[in-house]
Amino acid sequence: MPKPLQNKTALVTGASKGLGKAIAMRLARDGAAVVVNYASDKAGAEDAVYQIVKGGGRAYALQGDISKVANIRKMFVDMEKAGFKSVDILINNAGVYPAGGLEDATEEIFDRIFDVNVKGLLFTTQEAVKRMPEGGRIVNISTDLVRVSVPAISVYSSSKGAVNVMTQDFAAALGSRRITVNAVSPGLTMTEGTSGMMTDSEWVVGYVKDTALGRMAEPRDIADVVAFLCTDDARWVTAQIIEASGGYRLGAEK
Repeated sequence: MPKPLQNKTALVTGASKGLGKAIAMRLARDGAAVVVNYASDKAGAEDAVYQIVKGGGRAYALQGDISKVANIRKMFVDMEKAGFKSVDILINNAGVYPAGGLEDATEEIFDRIFDVNVKGLLFTTQEAVKRMPEGGRIVNISTDLVRVSVPAISVYSSSKGAVNVMTQDFAAALGSRRITVNAVSPGLTMTEGTSGMMTDSEWVVGYVKDTALGRMAEPRDIADVVAFLCTDDARWVTAQIIEASGGYRLGAEK
């Protein structure tokens, strides 16, 4: 029986660890050839490729810091040289999230967040759609923090608000080509990037308590939702911000 993403090529940005790595491995399991993008963690990207190939899949590690447009364009040139001339699936996962709110935000923090989370996503998508056939899939990774007030990370949350707007606008722009564009909005997810805030955190304990399913997400929980949006079964789903938070703000009072 053919796999749902057989003969498809997927580019996953920021795929050397955490959620991006889980998504890359899930798409490979579904039959896609996966380009594992990374900015600096070459070892992590190569480990993702190793695990995919070990499982019988096809993968390629590709360096590219998407905070600079020139780097993005070079990344796609390098993809073509490696034999990946088209992109059927784009997962805009790369992101940074240093703390920064009204009182402590700096120009450096603002630029770092928006250069990757917003500018990088925009211009990576721009280059990808030049190489994307009809019926392609674009999935952006957002966050449920766009609807939860956490003042200490308001710059990060704002960048994801921009991602949500672009998701819907890109869907409208690309609909005539049958390219779907959606965003997955995870709740609190256990990754290398968030592990530092997990230990005995009062906020984390409160978050889990207020989640209907009573736990934090694991990367595979989110990767499975992303994978569905990449299949033909999701062909009629576009311009959607799909929350994958385990029912945050629906938790029963303990």
